[in-house]
Amino acid sequence: MRIMNKKYFVNGLSATMLAAVLLFSGCKSAYRLVAVEGSKTEISSKWDRNPNEEAISVLAPYKAQIDSIMTPVIGKSAMDMKADRPESLLSNLVADVLRQAASNYIGKPADMAVTNVGGLRSSLSKGNITFSDVYQILPFENSLCIVTLKGSDLQSLMENIALARGEGVSNARLEITKDGKLLSAFVDGKSIDPDKTYEVATLDYLAEGNDKMVAFLKGQKKICPEGATMRDIFLEYVKQQTAAGKEITSSIEGRIVVK
Repeated sequence: MRIMNKKYFVNGLSATMLAAVLLFSGCKSAYRLVAVEGSKTEISSKWDRNPNEEAISVLAPYKAQIDSIMTPVIGKSAMDMKADRPESLLSNLVADVLRQAASNYIGKPADMAVTNVGGLRSSLSKGNITFSDVYQILPFENSLCIVTLKGSDLQSLMENIALARGEGVSNARLEITKDGKLLSAFVDGKSIDPDKTYEVATLDYLAEGNDKMVAFLKGQKKICPEGATMRDIFLEYVKQQTAAGKEITSSIEGRIVVK
C-alpha cells in the first residue's frame, strides 16, 4: 500500500482489509477508497532457482519433522486412479470406503454412499502410497455423515447427482442424460421404494446440502460421528488392506452411465 496525492493505492489488498487499515490508522475521515487493484503470482518451480538460504535454514527442522510423518509408505496401489465424472476409479474407491465405514456406527454398511468428485483434489498413482498422497487427495476436514432418507427423497438425491453429471457413488447405479437428467436409478440392484427408508453414507459437507445435493436436507435422521474424517477413514482402510497383504484396487462398473 502506498500514498499518492492523498489517495491510497493498493495491490493485493482487499477493500475490506484496506478499510480496516484506514480505520485503525486514524485516517477514516481524511481518506476514501478510490480504487482496488490486484494481480496473481504463479507459484511454480521457478521460485526455487534462487533459494533464500536463511529461510531454508530456519524451516529445516520443521521440514524434517513433517517429512518424517508424510513420507513413510503405508500401502501400494495396483493402478493409477483419478477422480472424474460421470464415474472414475478413485471416486468409486472413496465411495466404497465411505459406505463400509458406516458399519462402525450403524452395525452394517450403508445402503449406498455418495462423495463429491470435486473434493478429491489429486490422483492416486500406481505404486507406493504415503501419508502425503492421502493428504493431497483428501486435503479437507470433511467427516462421515449417515443420513436417513425416505425413498422419494433418495430419488431426488439421484436427480441431484444426475444434474451434477455424476458423483462418486457406491452400491448404486444411475442412467443419466448428457444434459443432466435422471433416466433410472437403482440401489443394491433394486428400484428405489418411495416409502422405504435408506441410510446414505456421505460427507458432512454434502449432508448440509452443498454442491447442490439439496435432497440431503430432507433427511429424517443424521449421524455425524465426532472425529470420523474421510481422510482418517481412508488412511485406516489402506493400512488394513496392507496388513492383509492386499494392494489398493478399484474398477469401473457402470455405476453411472450417460445415455
